[in-house]
Parts: sequence; C-alpha cells; structure tokens
Amino acid sequence: MQKKTELITNKDGSIYHLNLIPGDIANKIIIVGDPGRVDMLASLMQDIRVRKENREFHTVTGSFENTEITVISSGIGTDNIDILVNELDALFNIDLNTGIVNEEPVSLTFIRLGTSGGLRADVPAGSCVLTETAIGFDGLLHFYEGYDWILDTGLADYLADYLEWPDTLSYPYAVNANRELIELFQNEDFKKGITISTPGFYAPQGRRLRLETFDNEINNKLAEFSFRGRTISNYEMESSAIYGLSALLGHKALTICLVIGNRVTGEFVQDYKPLMNDLALKVFKQI
Repeated sequence: MQKKTELITNKDGSIYHLNLIPGDIANKIIIVGDPGRVDMLASLMQDIRVRKENREFHTVTGSFENTEITVISSGIGTDNIDILVNELDALFNIDLNTGIVNEEPVSLTFIRLGTSGGLRADVPAGSCVLTETAIGFDGLLHFYEGYDWILDTGLADYLADYLEWPDTLSYPYAVNANRELIELFQNEDFKKGITISTPGFYAPQGRRLRLETFDNEINNKLAEFSFRGRTISNYEMESSAIYGLSALLGHKALTICLVIGNRVTGEFVQDYKPLMNDLALKVFKQI
C-alpha cells in the first residue's frame, strides 16, 4: 500500500493536482500547454461529458467522430509534465483507495499539440514539426531509475561532445517517439526532426535580456548540428519528459508542434490559432 504522502488524493477521492477520478479520462489523451487551448479544441468535439479544472490543469473529455478523446492542459515545463503523466497513469493503473498497482497495466496514448521555436531556416514559422526524438536539457529523467534502455545514448553523447557540454548542467538525454504513432501521420506534410526540450524560455533557449547565457552561440550550433543525417528542428519545453516517462510506464507518446517563431529568420506568427485549429483537426482524425 502506498503512503498517503506518496499517492495523494483529495477529499472527493480525486487525484491531487489534476482533480480527476478514474473514468474521467479517455485512454487517448491530447496534451496542450495553454489551458485556454483546451476549450478551443473542445469546440471540435461532441458529447462532452467531463469538464474539470484545477490550477493550470484543465480537462475536457468528449468524442470526435465516435472516438473518445481527452484534452488536458499541462502548463509550461517538464516539472508539470512529471505531475501530469504520473497522475494520469495512476488514474488507470493504481487503485486510488488502496494504493495497490493493478496487475494488468493499461497503455495510454499521449499526443502533445504545442507551439515551438524553429531552429533552422528550413523550419519556417507556420510549419509543423513531428518530433521523432526529444532531447532533454531539463534533467528530469535522471531522477528515475532504470531508464538506460529507453535512451538514444549515441545521439545524446554526440551532441554533448559537439556542444562541449559543461559539467555544471544536467547531462542531455534523448528519447524516441513511439513508432506506431509516427506512422499514423506519414501522409501529412509535417517536418520530422529532433526537438530540444529546455528547462526555461530565456537563457536555456539562448535568449538574452539583461542576463548573459552560458553559450551565446548555442542556437547557431544547434542549427548546424547533424547526426547520421538527422537535424535539430525546434525548441520547446515538455517533450523529453513526455517521451521519457511514457516509455518507462509503457505508454505511447508523440509531439507535434506548430512553429510560431523562427530563431534564425526572426519570423513570428502573431495569430496562430487558425493554424493550431487545423493541426488539431488533422490529429483528431488520425487517432
């Protein structure tokens, strides 16, 4: 049995942060960062049966063309993903009353629909990137045991050497997307590439306001990086944790991000909601 401080529930029996109970969510889950985006995607759905929110975690469960889907917001960052994925997994795979893990684990499907910044001129603002591999600069996965088997260590080691990665930072880790989910979108005009997940928006993504970064050439280096013909397409802040935790827990995960700004050309899409709406429709139709 889990200690009450390990698996925390609210007075109504819901899981602590998400404020959800078993049965509130479908096994196909769309993760968005912005809580406001949940309602936008919900407008595409029918038969909404669940609407709940707590903090930045807003949840809607309904259907799209007879497929039940949950849309949930994570807020920003891999720390929020740590909460989100673990608590969603617990809703399916742990008895919340006793803390006993179910004998037959349920595998969930996570697809993140987010925004990101392009790192190459050939990833223009307005394009969509399907993340084949997420590289985490965040360090979250290092807190878990037994992750070596899920990593693309060759890619991470090569990148760390290439960037002359300092010992003061968490070592980069690389995790691949679920191949089955990638195959669902083979006929879409998505760009495929490597995505960097950072633990912040400013210095971790090479931005300078009043403070200098540890490497003011890092964006140029990432733009020129190549490993066995593969290149780095974009920055965002969640996918490494989604891919890593999902692989460890036996779930399927994929990220598809709309590029709203290009760090090389300076392009920026101010009103990206119509593009995000189009992307969501493509994903809903495939899952």
